[in-house]
Amino acid sequence: MNKDIQTAAEAGEADALPRCHEVHNDPKTPNMSGKSVPKKVSDKPVESKSPAQWAYERIAIYLKNFEENLDNEHEVAMGFTGGDAGVLRIEGMGYFDPDIVTFYGSDPTGAKTQLIQHVTQMNVMLRALPKAVEQAEPNRIGFRLAQDLEND
Repeated sequence: MNKDIQTAAEAGEADALPRCHEVHNDPKTPNMSGKSVPKKVSDKPVESKSPAQWAYERIAIYLKNFEENLDNEHEVAMGFTGGDAGVLRIEGMGYFDPDIVTFYGSDPTGAKTQLIQHVTQMNVMLRALPKAVEQAEPNRIGFRLAQDLEND
């Protein structure tokens, strides 16, 4: 049986599922292409999600993928463009329907930090920062967010 042949139902279902595609200079570079999407993300049609929820879910998946490629000496943070805002060590993330995504964390001095962003202005640059020295294990917010996406 040819795996490339799909029924109309299979083709319709495939079109409705979220997809991701990436290409890198080095084909061995870990990326999102071909990774499974959490059931909670793929069960609900994209059209029924607010822009904030849809952005939150995809960023959570990217965060987890980024963290999978970090060593135990680094944690994920995000850098800001424009101005002198610096970086935010990501310790939490959320959304407020229909169009706001927020990131919680701390800056390199340890000051409590929160970014509130409209989805039309969304730019997230992930950075690897050395983990806090007093911690035995690095924080992995991407894994916690992905776990939340898996739970109902």
